[in-house]
Amino acid sequence: MLLALTGDRGGRTWRLADTCAACAAATSHTAVVPDTLLSSPRPQPAAPPRSAARTGLGTEFDERVRVREMLTYLGAALPRFTSPAARLLGLQCALRADTRGHVRLPAGLLRGMRLRGHRELWQELAHAGWLEPPDVRSPLMQVRLLDAAVLDQALGRCARRRAAHWALHPAPLALPPAPPALRLTVLVVAAHMCANAAHSADMDVLARLCGHSPQQTGELLDRLVATCTLRAWQHNRETDEVSWQLPQPRARARPAVPSRRCQAPLP
Repeated sequence: MLLALTGDRGGRTWRLADTCAACAAATSHTAVVPDTLLSSPRPQPAAPPRSAARTGLGTEFDERVRVREMLTYLGAALPRFTSPAARLLGLQCALRADTRGHVRLPAGLLRGMRLRGHRELWQELAHAGWLEPPDVRSPLMQVRLLDAAVLDQALGRCARRRAAHWALHPAPLALPPAPPALRLTVLVVAAHMCANAAHSADMDVLARLCGHSPQQTGELLDRLVATCTLRAWQHNRETDEVSWQLPQPRARARPAVPSRRCQAPLP
């Protein structure tokens, strides 16, 4: 049994229920809540919180989890056929929204994402009933989200903004300028990485969050291997689990030591 989140009426109402994997895959606007979010250990009240420098994870772990939760939410709130570029745009809007659902995206941010001037992406999200279409001629893009679930977010706005920034550069993975489909795949893979553990996720989860079929998702993972973003990946068809490996870190080249020549003493 799996815990599935189903959105109705454009995300205005939500239903959380236990269901089988087949029913969850056949139900529209439904996303499976990852096990890592359900089984994550809660901090003990008696133990003092550890600083980011001591844990080795820091806020980066929190940002990764926050982005993963938001990607899961978008997997249920947006139609299955929503394009990868619109999903990337929706992720930034959801993470940067204020308590009233208002979002301001500067032109520089959209230009850096290579999404500046793409009116069709806003229309995609508007047709899904997720936001009000903005005025794309304005240098500062201002939109209002219509999904009530965005307004009920646990973390503060500053923490969500840090998660939005991490989503633009999902360390430790790095990718040169690439199409939105490949950038979204990198983000989904990076969001499902775990410290001190094997990197893996279900193919159905990866495909749903990437907005592609499992076959297309496999082709995108092949491209990540070809660009050396990943070293390798494998799909266990019996368990539907996808695992991947990161490239080996490059050893730093040692500076050349100048040779010392023996000199005869001056007379």
